[in-house]
Amino acid sequence: MRPESPERRSRRFPSVTRDTARPEGGGRAAPGDAPAPARQWPMLSVLAATAVGLLLTALGHPRVGCLTIGVALVVAALLRQALPSVGMLAVRSRFTDVATYGVLGLAITLLSLVMEPRPLLEVPFLESTVRFIVR
Repeated sequence: MRPESPERRSRRFPSVTRDTARPEGGGRAAPGDAPAPARQWPMLSVLAATAVGLLLTALGHPRVGCLTIGVALVVAALLRQALPSVGMLAVRSRFTDVATYGVLGLAITLLSLVMEPRPLLEVPFLESTVRFIVR
C-alpha cells in the first residue's frame, strides 16, 4: 500500500458546505457601482406589479388584480429568458425559472379570464367539469 500524499484529496463531499453556486444569470442586472435598486430592477419591477395586483384584488377588483399578477409572472419568465443577468430574479436554473414563472403566470392569467361573474373567456367543458367534481 502506498501512503497518501498530502496533495491527494479525498473524493468525498465535505461535511461542511463553505459556499454555494450562484444561479446561472444571477449576477447584477446593472454595474456594481449602481445603487441597489438599479442592480435589482428586474426583481423589483415584478414585485411592484405583483403588489399592484394584490392591491387591486384587495380593493374589490379581483379579475383585474389577478390578471395583473399573472402578467407580472409572464413578464418575469420573459425577463429571465431574455436577459443575461437578472439579479435576484434568478432562483434556480434558467430553464426551471422560465418554466415555473411561465406556467404559473399563464395559469393565473387564464383563471382570471374565466372568473365569474361574466367570464371574459368561455371554456366549453369547464362548467360540466365543475358540476361533475362538486356533485
